[in-house]
Amino acid sequence: VSGGLTFAALSAGEDHTCGVTLVGTAYCWGYSGSGALGNGVFGSGSNYIPTPVAVAGGLAFASVSAGSGSSCGVTPAGAAFCWGYNGAEGRLGNGSSIDSPSPVAVSGGLTFASVSAGETGTCGATTSGSGYCWGWWPILGNGSTVSSSSPVAVSGALAFATVTIGGAVVCGRTASGAAYCWGQGYLGQLGNGSTANSYTPVAVSGGLVFSAVSTKETQSCGLRTTGTVYCWG
Repeated sequence: VSGGLTFAALSAGEDHTCGVTLVGTAYCWGYSGSGALGNGVFGSGSNYIPTPVAVAGGLAFASVSAGSGSSCGVTPAGAAFCWGYNGAEGRLGNGSSIDSPSPVAVSGGLTFASVSAGETGTCGATTSGSGYCWGWWPILGNGSTVSSSSPVAVSGALAFATVTIGGAVVCGRTASGAAYCWGQGYLGQLGNGSTANSYTPVAVSGGLVFSAVSTKETQSCGLRTTGTVYCWG
């Protein structure tokens, strides 16, 4: 990647990529028309920026997540910020439907350990292990059929270490390594042996213990502590 920057972490989304440097500065590159690069301007001309640009606002980030047309990041203090395409579903989590080419604070004053930006919304795990989501209703995990432009708690009183979103499905991993998924399950994306949808968390079959889980639009995969990978969908 151009620029000679030194990154601590990277996140590749559908149409752009973001990274955090060792000193906490966020950079993004790729499609800029939606404001997903966070550099304070909506794209013009070709709408593509093929080299890293700094995210506006002077914020220091511990992590960033690139979704589809939007991105989110968490500061070292656990505050969540999002930027880019918001849409009627409210992917940016700030209680509005207005797109933003620079970071806006996620509503609610929650303290996050991590967030995951997807194609239809965003989910995060707080430092206390609670799961929260915002955006299109199938990914909220609270049994509702109404979208939310601000964070809502995932049902089930589960303690999540991480959550990951892809398309209209979300999976979370608990501190003990158990995996739960919710959302659309028509291709088996929920991993519970069914192709039915579930808008509250359901346990992934098999009782496996995972050290990491990753979800995309139509499938999920989990890495066990033994190094074995399992996938479903």
